[in-house]
Amino acid sequence: MRELMKGYLKQNDVKIKDGTDVNAIMRDMMSVILEGALDEELDEELGYSKYDYHNKDTANSRNGHSQKTLHTSYGDMGLDIPRDRAGEFEPQVIKKYQNTVTQDMEEKIISMYAKGMTTNDIESHMRELYGIDISDSTISRITDKILPIVKEWQERPLDEIYAVVFLDAIHYHVRNEGRIAKQAVYIAIGIGMDGRKDVLGMYVGQNESAKFWLSILNGLKNRGVNDILIACVDGLTGFPQAIEAVYPQTEIQQCIIHQIRNTTKFVSYKEIKPLMADLKRVYTAPTEDAALGALEDFSEKWDGKYPKISKSWRENWANLSTYFKYPEAVRRLIYTTNTIEGFNRQLRKVTKSKTVFPSDDSLLKMLYLAMMDITKKWTGHRQDWGQIHSQLEIYFEERLS
Repeated sequence: MRELMKGYLKQNDVKIKDGTDVNAIMRDMMSVILEGALDEELDEELGYSKYDYHNKDTANSRNGHSQKTLHTSYGDMGLDIPRDRAGEFEPQVIKKYQNTVTQDMEEKIISMYAKGMTTNDIESHMRELYGIDISDSTISRITDKILPIVKEWQERPLDEIYAVVFLDAIHYHVRNEGRIAKQAVYIAIGIGMDGRKDVLGMYVGQNESAKFWLSILNGLKNRGVNDILIACVDGLTGFPQAIEAVYPQTEIQQCIIHQIRNTTKFVSYKEIKPLMADLKRVYTAPTEDAALGALEDFSEKWDGKYPKISKSWRENWANLSTYFKYPEAVRRLIYTTNTIEGFNRQLRKVTKSKTVFPSDDSLLKMLYLAMMDITKKWTGHRQDWGQIHSQLEIYFEERLS
């Protein structure tokens, strides 16, 4: 091959000045190879080679060529596709509706899509960098190949037991039947008994509701999750009941940070600092009894101006106070939903260029690809997992007994 290339370059006095010239040569070579392969396929199909009429044993015959443009990593390439009169020839090297020739280029497009680039950005990028004209619909068809993989990922079997599962939702605007609607993406992240973190599922649905969460939890059950020690959630109404319906023994920890935000959002700017200092004594107390005492003190001092704060904490206390029964290392892990909120922030970085998604599928494609990119860094377990695991095992064994 090297000798052939040397001869070709010398005989045709080809001058290579830059990468563009290399691409042009590679494109020409590829077209010759592919057209030769297609002609061989038709020979095989018909049972005789061109002009070899003595061995012809079929009523079918060649019928010229049709033109096709292929997108390749070396630029757009014109190709002569052989035809037969009967229209029975189905080429395999370049299939009938195939318009890209290299997996490499598709991977580039999918990678750019995963980084949050819009189809317009990808289109201009491919044109400028590779000299390839590629339409929005072609980009969509390439990225649509992800959808069966996403479905398979959503239905994959899971571990029987998870130490902690974080449940949360983020929201996006999606076009639906000509109207723009707000859709929730429900996300579950689990920490297995080996301390490894994994995204258990992402699901697009209507605005966040306990009913939809119930269907997701049933889905986790059907995929093999028999038990969850602790579920960490925000303050969505009906969420604890949905969890208890599927996993009745699971401890529920409502996010302290969400509770603080929800109950202090109408506090005067001048008073927020002293009020937060008093509230901090509640959720950082060493024991639940001490926390209840601090809440009583808070109530006496602030109920005159903000009676709803202490009332909300008391109403949600059963799920807010779960972490007090665990040692410090476990408390740090479960008292907030920071684990899943950090993941959500990384998703938003990728999707920030898309104000409105054209469909639920386009949203799910981008989130799945972004998730795969993010979780590449999740290679091990927490440094303090040995301590956490031994502490959680004690509580898990007590619950089973």
